Amino acid sequence: MPASFKKFKAWRKDFLARHPHRSFRLSRRRDYVRPLQLPGYIAFTHFVNKTVWSNRKLLLGLALIYLVLFAILIGVGSQETYSALTDSLKEATTSITGGDLSQVGLAGMLFLTIATTGVISAPTEAQQIYIVLLGLLVWLTTVWLLRNRMAGHKVRLRDGLYNAGAPIVPLFLVSLVLIVQMIPVLLAVIGFQAATSSGLLDGGVEAMLFWIAAGLLGLLSVFWATSTVFAMVIATLPGMYPMKALRNAGDLVLGRRVRVLLRWAWMFLVIMLAWAIVLIPLILLDQWLKSIWPAFGGVPVIPVIVSVLSTMSVIWLSSYVYLLYRKVVDGSTR
Repeated sequence: MPASFKKFKAWRKDFLARHPHRSFRLSRRRDYVRPLQLPGYIAFTHFVNKTVWSNRKLLLGLALIYLVLFAILIGVGSQETYSALTDSLKEATTSITGGDLSQVGLAGMLFLTIATTGVISAPTEAQQIYIVLLGLLVWLTTVWLLRNRMAGHKVRLRDGLYNAGAPIVPLFLVSLVLIVQMIPVLLAVIGFQAATSSGLLDGGVEAMLFWIAAGLLGLLSVFWATSTVFAMVIATLPGMYPMKALRNAGDLVLGRRVRVLLRWAWMFLVIMLAWAIVLIPLILLDQWLKSIWPAFGGVPVIPVIVSVLSTMSVIWLSSYVYLLYRKVVDGSTR
């Protein structure tokens, strides 16, 4: 028997032993149920906030360095872009609602637009590379600092900046896998744009079939990405290879994928609520100051606040994912 066939046979046996589901065969509940003890959503969010607050000096220093590098390499959103966006939304809402939209409603629409598109013009190819590298380095440094602090080690921000970047190649490769897994969602978005322009979504069986296909494509990407996010944490371990990180992450969420997915949804909901609580009042204040003090119109208050919120969100998201990973690992061993 060829050595390659023996290797494939051993891999298949190991894979089937770790995965109880079989194609076209009813899976027994006793084979795939894996208990997992996790704190509640609010309790775990409080735990994340408490952990971030207890390490606030390190994480705030990291946020400041990241913010400065982002401003130097990519730039902060321009006030002109924000003003043009505000004027466009005012014109659009005036033509649709006849000018009946309140300032709070306009601020809410501005918030949704900024949260989805930002206030930075389309970045160049070099800026896109900088964004990816900075994001990976912030992820690595945050995980490295929290891992060592929770292990009882006294570390400085300098230690994290100098030592956390070692696994950047495995993390980058896992990130590429995550991007590939998002292709079904991208296809659904492209299909939605084509269907909208062609009138396919006006109604009928065609529209129903499109939404079914788009939903299935979205579920496929979500199914894959649920474990890959954990793989991005596992890839930061010393001596870890990308494929091994992906395999370990898949084993970790096996039978628990829905529960982990709900945690990801809750994480993004918390971030959006935090943005809304901070940004909407500041947009209203910015609009009021500009109405009574026209010279204030050139001050880029909202673009700077968006940059700060983006930086803090990346650090908080990294902390949430890492702490949830630890909870899942600890809950699996009980």
